[in-house]
Amino acid sequence: MIFDLPFKKERPTNLELAGKTAVVTGASRGIGLAIAETLAAEGARVVGAARTITDELRKAAVATVPVDLSSPDGATALVDTALEELGGIDILVNNVGGGDIDRLALGGFLDTTDGQWRHSLDINLFSAVWTTRAALPSLLDRRGAIVNISSINARLPAIGPIAYSEAKAALTAFGKRISEEFGPRGVRVNTVSPGVVGTGTWRGADLVGARVAAAQGVSHEELPAALPDRFGIASRRLTEPEEVAALVAFLVSGKASNIVGSDLVIDGGMLKTS
Repeated sequence: MIFDLPFKKERPTNLELAGKTAVVTGASRGIGLAIAETLAAEGARVVGAARTITDELRKAAVATVPVDLSSPDGATALVDTALEELGGIDILVNNVGGGDIDRLALGGFLDTTDGQWRHSLDINLFSAVWTTRAALPSLLDRRGAIVNISSINARLPAIGPIAYSEAKAALTAFGKRISEEFGPRGVRVNTVSPGVVGTGTWRGADLVGARVAAAQGVSHEELPAALPDRFGIASRRLTEPEEVAALVAFLVSGKASNIVGSDLVIDGGMLKTS
């Protein structure tokens, strides 16, 4: 039997984030929106960035920045705006990722164009590199925290579009690399690697989930219920965005002050090796 238990939003916890400032990328929906909402509920002042700003993000953030982070100019513009709005950055969450649905091929290596490789690397890896580089002076000054949202695809490269897993593996390595350099200087860097999360990516009618459903010969409505068995998820349900957000909020708080350079998996037991 497959269980699909919705995550219940709890009241804010005492993570001592009141008055902290945060920049969250890819914040208009899904995991990014849940992170922005959770940090705001904990008392942080959030600047949310996305190509398209949603009403939900406007409600959670003190300021929003419509920006394309697949270029270094976009990352610089975001951080400059955040510094103007916030006065400094305590928390950076590099969440933007995935890719445009019309540029993701579900075929094999020989079917994947250089354009898909470049697009996936730009949005899943270099967006974090560029944004981190721009934000680091303020993060160093405030002894802040960075969380990069990677994926268990970094450890399971046979699953998902070509170039996505490879880009996420590089992002995970990037987080470890800068944690070694900047951890001794007071900036904590960690990675969160979700498994299958119940966002619009899988539940939406026009995103990756719909294409996967078509490829597997099932209806889009049937796909979410089939995914736990399909991917061997031990909890027999999808992870919810709010659960990922709760983990991120803990990691950027003082409660996790000696967690540095870690890659924390949240996947309901899908990954079978350590």
